[in-house]
Amino acid sequence: MTFQAARVAFIPLCLLGIALGGCSQYVKKTDYDAAISELRANDQKQQQQIDALTQDMQQRFAKYDAQITAMQGRVSVDTAAHFAFGDATLRDQDKPLLDDFAKVIGQHHPDAVITVEGFTDPAGSAAYNKQLGLKRAQAVRDYLVGTGGLNADKVRAVSYGEIGNRQVAKGQVRDAGAPNRRVTLVVDFAGSETPAS
Repeated sequence: MTFQAARVAFIPLCLLGIALGGCSQYVKKTDYDAAISELRANDQKQQQQIDALTQDMQQRFAKYDAQITAMQGRVSVDTAAHFAFGDATLRDQDKPLLDDFAKVIGQHHPDAVITVEGFTDPAGSAAYNKQLGLKRAQAVRDYLVGTGGLNADKVRAVSYGEIGNRQVAKGQVRDAGAPNRRVTLVVDFAGSETPAS
């Protein structure tokens, strides 16, 4: 047998060895089916928690100027707080909604991860607005943790600044841009539901 022929015969043997070696890592159909069933049950449980949280917030927050939306495994509370032009000071009139939000999350979904999203109107530079949006989000985060008693590790602050596709009043500034100067709360993951005390 020549070297070339030996090399050609060796390649299929290597491929056969790789194919057989890969078969040792297969998953039994029963194990696969069990894993898929568990994932579906977890998805269904999480969706039930999100539906319950959405319904609870819609009932409790009906008196506030807030829109509650369930979307792709998350619950969003839009316009949770508004801010004066160029300012990141939390207004007293926004604190009752934040108190109710912290109470709902703390009592029913203590494992939830909350994202506080800060926004601005488009006046000023993009860099300035990004910083201002973060200051607004941090003000609300600090209130939810300090006054509302939420776990600091479960509440994060982010800024979207003046991002165009999230503006309520497109391109508006000053008085007309007031709806843009806000904070939105997003429940990214509803954890284990616990009974209210």
